[in-house]
Order: sequence, then structure tokens, then C-alpha cells
Amino acid sequence: MLKIWVAALLAVFNIANGLLALFDAPGWYASVPGASATGDFNPHFVQDIGAAFLAAGLGLAARAWRERYWPAAMAGAVFLVSHALIHIWGMGHGDTQFLASDLAFVVAPALLAVWAALPRKAAAHV
Repeated sequence: MLKIWVAALLAVFNIANGLLALFDAPGWYASVPGASATGDFNPHFVQDIGAAFLAAGLGLAARAWRERYWPAAMAGAVFLVSHALIHIWGMGHGDTQFLASDLAFVVAPALLAVWAALPRKAAAHV
């Protein structure tokens, strides 16, 4: 039951994040810690990011709705983990300006997404 709630909360967070990036790219860019430190605002790129977060959130929502849809959640988790690994790589190379927010809002959700996506043993074979 806990996995369902974690998947649902992560789904809401990622869907909201994705929709904000898609429909208010300047607002998303201004509100995300460290986004403006990556370079000039590029609305198309921000919307691409939004699409990826939306897809991850929808995969997690599917898992929260029905356990048998865990592969969709795992696909979403692949994006979140890949994104987290990019941030971890940066941390390992001295980019620690946004360490707390990176750990709280990038790395931890990615790890939780993988855990929440994994089915119970019995459901894995459905």
C-alpha cells in the first residue's frame, strides 16, 4: 500500500512539474533551483524537459492505479534516475551549489520512483 501512495505522490509532483514546464516555460525556468545557472532560457528545451517529466509522472500514475502497470512506472523511473545520475556526476565534479535541492528534489525522488515501481513478487509475473 505504501508503494501505491509513494507512486501517486511522485506522479502528482512529476505531472505538475511537467505541465508547468510545458505551459509556463519561463515560470518553470525561474522557479527551479539551478535552472538559470545552466545557461540562457530556451523555451523549446524547457518544454522538452516538461514532456519527459510528464511522461515519468504518467508512468508512476499508472502504477499507482494498477500494480500490473509497473513497467510503465519503471520506464518513467529510468528518466528520473538518468536525470539524477547527471546531477550526481555534477556533484562529483564540484557542482555543489544546489546540493540540498538536488538531493531532495532530484536524487531522492528518483530512488523512490524505482522502489515504488517495483511490483510485489506475485504481481511481477502478471
